[in-house]
Amino acid sequence: MKDTPVPPTSSRSASSVRGYILFAFGIALTLYFAWLLRDVLVLLYVSALAAIVLMPVVRGVQRIRIGKWHPGHGIAILIIMVALIGSVTLFLILTLPPVVRELTTFVKALPGRSPAFLQKIENLPVLRDMNLTAIEAKLKQDTAQNAGVFVSSISNWATKLFEIITGIVLTIYFLAEGEHVYKWFLSLIPPYRRERLDETLRRASERMGRWLLGQLALMLILGICSGIVFGAIHLRYAFALAVLMGAFNIIPVVGALVSTSVAMLVAASESWEKVLAVLIFELIYAQIENAYLIPRIMKSRVDLAGTAVFIALLLGVSLAGVAGALVAVPTAVLVAVLIDEYVIQPTNSAAADTVPASADE
Repeated sequence: MKDTPVPPTSSRSASSVRGYILFAFGIALTLYFAWLLRDVLVLLYVSALAAIVLMPVVRGVQRIRIGKWHPGHGIAILIIMVALIGSVTLFLILTLPPVVRELTTFVKALPGRSPAFLQKIENLPVLRDMNLTAIEAKLKQDTAQNAGVFVSSISNWATKLFEIITGIVLTIYFLAEGEHVYKWFLSLIPPYRRERLDETLRRASERMGRWLLGQLALMLILGICSGIVFGAIHLRYAFALAVLMGAFNIIPVVGALVSTSVAMLVAASESWEKVLAVLIFELIYAQIENAYLIPRIMKSRVDLAGTAVFIALLLGVSLAGVAGALVAVPTAVLVAVLIDEYVIQPTNSAAADTVPASADE
């Protein structure tokens, strides 16, 4: 008897099953390596997104004309980086010396103030029967342990500093060579889908740039208002706190909470009246910002619901901490544009994404 040949359909079916298995295995392996390299991938993503957000600023600098000269792409990036580094350096020069001076004075005066402070505690009715000597010994022991933890955490701070420097360098590289990287990325997309994706991503980049300009306007307004109020109540470090309030406002909700807490702590070291003044100012400004400034400055520029922004912040903070919070809103803008284009799209334009008959030839 002759062997019965295997039907072609069975062969194709077995090959298809093997292809599915290999594809699933490849996906699982890719996800595994992505999980191992998640810190590097997050750093690359944050740097690339920062470059996308800053690109409209670079183009704006390139439009500056002095006679017949205007800065090129590389000079525009250099001007922006010098301006940012100069601003941070100026802020540190103006704020660090008085803070260090007062901390030094406080540490030197602490030994002389401790006996009087303990004497006041001993005179309190509730704390009169407490063993203050044992508490003092326990505090010294905890201080020694915390000092060891602090020394061991220096390496962690050094790692974070290295990540920040690396992120800045990567952002500069993406700003300088982002167009080449973008064209390479588009070359991986089938030609019949490439043009639509290009238009969608450029529209998302434009909205991210508008978000940055709107956020910078809100930061400037809050910084100026805080400086005026803090100066009027003679709050210590009024200038530094005003700059801090404006800078932290780049992170919606979370940044305002952190900077307000710092301002209230500084006010608490002086008087409760100043704490109340800072709290009242923040409550009034929050109402004005939410009711008037954000709808007029941000809504028309970004067109994102407040709920979407809050969810994006929660996800960003949980995934990448402060860096995740910084890129949470631009990422939400990107996702919203992609959803608008590829999910919530009229049926008559869906044909633009279909494969033409010549694509299979």
